[in-house]
Amino acid sequence: MRKGRYKTLNQIAIVTDSNSGITQEQAKELGVFVVPMPFDINGQTYFEDITLGKKEFYEKLREGAEIATSQPSIDDVMKLWETLLQEHDEIVHIPMSSGLSGSCETALAFAREFDGKVQVINNQRISVTQRQSVLDAVELVKSGKTAKEIREVLEKEKMESSIYIMLDTLKYLKKGGRITAAAAALGTILRLKPVLQIQGEKLDAFAKARTAKQAKSMMINAIKKDFEERFSAYVAEGNMALAIAHTDNLEAALEFKKEVEEEFKGIDIYVDELSLSVSCHIGPGALALATAKKVNV
Repeated sequence: MRKGRYKTLNQIAIVTDSNSGITQEQAKELGVFVVPMPFDINGQTYFEDITLGKKEFYEKLREGAEIATSQPSIDDVMKLWETLLQEHDEIVHIPMSSGLSGSCETALAFAREFDGKVQVINNQRISVTQRQSVLDAVELVKSGKTAKEIREVLEKEKMESSIYIMLDTLKYLKKGGRITAAAAALGTILRLKPVLQIQGEKLDAFAKARTAKQAKSMMINAIKKDFEERFSAYVAEGNMALAIAHTDNLEAALEFKKEVEEEFKGIDIYVDELSLSVSCHIGPGALALATAKKVNV
């Protein structure tokens, strides 16, 4: 490391949102800052991990509450930036994928008022892959990178991730208008377990399984294919992270972890809950398998 290049989190503040899965408590431990995502539930506004816990969220979801996601208030975000710049030289802001929310584009527009001191990273990730970007940013700060250099690194590698999600029910996709009532009814009758994917820009269909066992096998094989093709060079370098995420389904996630460990020996597997912004569209009982490239500092 070159002399004089070492930086600390006291000089560059790292900001993300709660879609990363990073709690307020974890943020303190990491030395980063998390903007809570707002949710409108039956006409009342809640803030993730501030006035809305995961248990309460899933209770309301199962009860059939009307839940809508929203963007963080830009006034609140800018006030946070202004406060942080009183004690930090620069800010790296890592919101959820611009393909899944408008909060990234909004932050990019208002960051222009800060003369380059706020670098907003459009790195097309959410949940456990977004979390990996935050961990990467922490390491890049420690290695001496400026906020602009960190943005360049993370945006260059923004598509180097995959998430595959097995749904337990089609009810919430139907409720959100993402599939027709007829398709949902047919899927329910046939007991289909759809597998979705997130490849940066959006949530898309990937495959249809007849059983949960088949769906989990599909997800494992999809990651294997990614490792053999898209990410083969990074796998050889030992630079791929693996994670399992779930929607109020921890016991099943831990069981799935055992299966994944058998297939990907020697790789640590992180387990977390999927972002509530994704959860409200797919419902409880879902399982996801994700991978993301770690930066090589």
